[in-house]
Amino acid sequence: MTVTAQTPLDPTLPAPLVADESIQLVDARNRPCGSASRALMRRFRFWHRATYVVVLNRRGEICVQRRTLTKEVFPGGLDLAAGGVVGAGEAVHVAARRELAEELGIRGVPLRHAGGFRYDRGGNHIFGSLYLVEYDGPLTLQAEEVADTFWCPLEEALALEEITPDTRQAVEELIAAGWLEMGR
Repeated sequence: MTVTAQTPLDPTLPAPLVADESIQLVDARNRPCGSASRALMRRFRFWHRATYVVVLNRRGEICVQRRTLTKEVFPGGLDLAAGGVVGAGEAVHVAARRELAEELGIRGVPLRHAGGFRYDRGGNHIFGSLYLVEYDGPLTLQAEEVADTFWCPLEEALALEEITPDTRQAVEELIAAGWLEMGR
């Protein structure tokens, strides 16, 4: 995989780094229909799949990630889940494990599949697969994607202003489905 810098939309931010990898494309009903590079997927706003892994510790706190300023989408924002796009031909659960290991260094823990959701805002067209994991060990951050992390109660996390809209929707879906509880 190669990574290229592109001109940022906001001149005060560094140029976003866009990985040149093949992404699984889907139609508006989440049926596989081909693949494209990440750059083409973003440019033409193709439907695709992504994983969202919500990490909780034993105290019920959620792991919040600060995105780096070179992320192509929501640079500097706060994520309530680890995750990312699903590669061409990649199984969603495999992508979830890969992203969790890449972004936070979490390996060998059981993932609980908790459903999915459709995100269609701001030019992003995503079928998100939701996972939960409980983890209390050390984190190893992926410097290219994660600037910092912190743990906080779910209510406090949802009150943060800089939360990325897709991970906010992911967590709200988990709450609505009974997978997460406020005030736990």
